[in-house]
Amino acid sequence: MPTIQHQVVKPQKLVNTAVGMLEQELLIPNLFQKQGVDQFKGAENDTISMKVEGILPFHDYAWRNDRSSPIVFDEYAERTIAVTFGGNVYSAVKLTDEQNDFDIDNWSKLLRPQSKAVARGLQRRAVNLLTGQTYNVTIGNSQQNLRGALIEARRVLNAFHAPKEGRYLLVGTEFESALLNDDKLNLAQNVGDSEAESALRTASIGDRMGFRIVVDQTIPADAAYAFASSAFIFLSGAPSVPQSVPYGATTSFENIALRWVRDYDPLYMQDRSVVNTYAGFRSVTDVLVGWDNANEKEIVSTGEHFVRGIKLTLDGSSNYPAAASELATITGVSDAKVWTPTGMKAETDPANA
Repeated sequence: MPTIQHQVVKPQKLVNTAVGMLEQELLIPNLFQKQGVDQFKGAENDTISMKVEGILPFHDYAWRNDRSSPIVFDEYAERTIAVTFGGNVYSAVKLTDEQNDFDIDNWSKLLRPQSKAVARGLQRRAVNLLTGQTYNVTIGNSQQNLRGALIEARRVLNAFHAPKEGRYLLVGTEFESALLNDDKLNLAQNVGDSEAESALRTASIGDRMGFRIVVDQTIPADAAYAFASSAFIFLSGAPSVPQSVPYGATTSFENIALRWVRDYDPLYMQDRSVVNTYAGFRSVTDVLVGWDNANEKEIVSTGEHFVRGIKLTLDGSSNYPAAASELATITGVSDAKVWTPTGMKAETDPANA
């Protein structure tokens, strides 16, 4: 009688494949600054603190002055950004003996839909953060002059001193359609040129004005968000494999962590497969540095401002910071002169309505 040989597949190999599939399925979380959390395990109150370099103003000491006044000393302090884990995104499946023997020929086949389910959970949390963020600038009525709106988005982010690296324009489906139909932008020729079947590659439609333009079906169809990847943080951590579980593993890829555990329930004669990850999301605010023309000195903002991202809409009017606000004083971006399809006008101008 021939001996039946069973191929033993290590769980670590399977979970490595699963996290790779998960990373390919992610869209919006992949646009965020990703951070692994293994070094933060044991953090109090499920919160980790990420340090941000402090900002100091410069001063001038008059050349050959009479030394009647001392130099100015500033206090230096680093800021910390607290990111709290608020989710355990998972997919759990039961598999009967019959399914295991006759329907599912290998476990990697099951891990693919489970990884997709976890990806959708992470995507939804990222969408909630992105769309729920309060933006200091909204560029409205963009459909009347899309090229001009993109140029203005670039100008505002530059004035806000947002990082130039890793800038994205994430657009809804109606916004995408308007972009593709705009001859001045010439984006239609780029569709279908992706080189690999990852969510991010297939969603990219081109690069314009320093932005990589990406479409997403889960954000409002008529909206777009221009931001640097560092505007939002995505934390991912893999739970430990319990000692009581005979078959399980954890892994990480591109700072995305995942755990897979599998066990058998003899009372119901079925396997149980659970894929999950801890997740945390938050936006990043900044202390700003500007120039006080009246007193000819550099100033540092007293408050923190969200300046690494702005919003665009196809319809509606633009909204900018009040001219008297600290943000407007430091950056020069204010409602005294906002973008419209026909030029820059005051926000109170009736033509902006």
